[in-house]
Amino acid sequence: MTPTGGDNSKNTEPTAEVLAAAEQAQEAAEEATAAAEEAEESAELAKRQQQQATAVVSELLIDDKDPADGMGRPGPPLHRSNPFVFGFFGALGVLVALGLWGALGAAKSVLVLLVVSMFLAVGLNPLVEWFMRRGLKRGASVGVVFLLVVLAFTGVGWAIVPVVSEQINGLVKNAPEWLDLLTKSQTLKALNEEYKFIEKAKEYVQDPALAQRAFGGILGVGKVVANALFSTFTILVLTLYFLASLPTVKRAAYSLVPATRRPRVSILGDEILSRVGGYVSGQFLVAVTAGFFAFVFLQIVGLREYAVALAIVLIFCAFIPMVGGLIGTVIIALIGFASGLWVGVACLAYGIIYQQVENYVVAPRVMRRAVDIPGAVTVIAALMGGALLGVVGALLAIPTAAAVLLIIREVWVRKADAS
Repeated sequence: MTPTGGDNSKNTEPTAEVLAAAEQAQEAAEEATAAAEEAEESAELAKRQQQQATAVVSELLIDDKDPADGMGRPGPPLHRSNPFVFGFFGALGVLVALGLWGALGAAKSVLVLLVVSMFLAVGLNPLVEWFMRRGLKRGASVGVVFLLVVLAFTGVGWAIVPVVSEQINGLVKNAPEWLDLLTKSQTLKALNEEYKFIEKAKEYVQDPALAQRAFGGILGVGKVVANALFSTFTILVLTLYFLASLPTVKRAAYSLVPATRRPRVSILGDEILSRVGGYVSGQFLVAVTAGFFAFVFLQIVGLREYAVALAIVLIFCAFIPMVGGLIGTVIIALIGFASGLWVGVACLAYGIIYQQVENYVVAPRVMRRAVDIPGAVTVIAALMGGALLGVVGALLAIPTAAAVLLIIREVWVRKADAS
């Protein structure tokens, strides 16, 4: 039994290998501790460096300084209801509005040309669609309509310019004779002997430089003619562009509306354009009717040489709301009085009678399906349009009023009835 116990005690004593492993493990732990301490020192150093860099930046940026440095604590943010904020942004809005108003005023002539071109494009669109229903494509239809418009402008110029030139020359030539008739009056003769106004008028009329003075000189006349030609050319080009791209422009405009309301807006927009086009077509028919009957009447009373030009002038005057017929009547009457007393009286009587027929018979029948607006609204719209944009405003006033009334009836009145 004893030898066996002696052997067990010898086995429990640590061997040299175990001691060596323990020493190695202790050394590894010491190295790990040293590495951790070194890493901690490095992190502390990096932290101090970062704090130093932040301090340097804080020295350069005032906003990052601590309030304790003497700059004070920031106050509460300004509210929108603050008088200063309200006044500043209010003044800024007024300045922006004034700037936009000034820009619109400077571009008024260009905007007028743009609006007139769009108006003509919408008015000519029914004629384009008429050609399309006859089998032509839209491009060909637009080309045919544009060619007809160019030919119409050319024909108007060819018919009017010679007559106007002849009338001006005749007026200058006959003016001295008309002034001599004034001397038959004893009162005017006595005044002429004292003030010599008839001789002065004769000298002024017979002066070769009269035309230059009347139109502001050759440069002034050239400027007026150049501006007129440029405006006409611009309107023709823009009308052609709008007429060709009208479907694309409509789709682009309708696409800006929310999808839920797009069908309704498309229907109203197409109806508005249809009414504008109907108004232009109807007014053109009324004007052509007036020009045709004026041409026949002038042939009868003996003004054949002026019949074409005066009929064209009357057609253009018929497009002016309210006063267009009166202007055309006065022009025809003046030419009639220049040819003879009874001719002038006949022209004046014809103009007055035909205006009544047009106002109560021709225009209502033609315009009944085009625009459906009360007479009072027509007068008010024409007056307001003329006050804003002159003749162009008066031309655009009636179709614009028709469009506004359509929107009121279909949108505003329906919402009021449903509420």
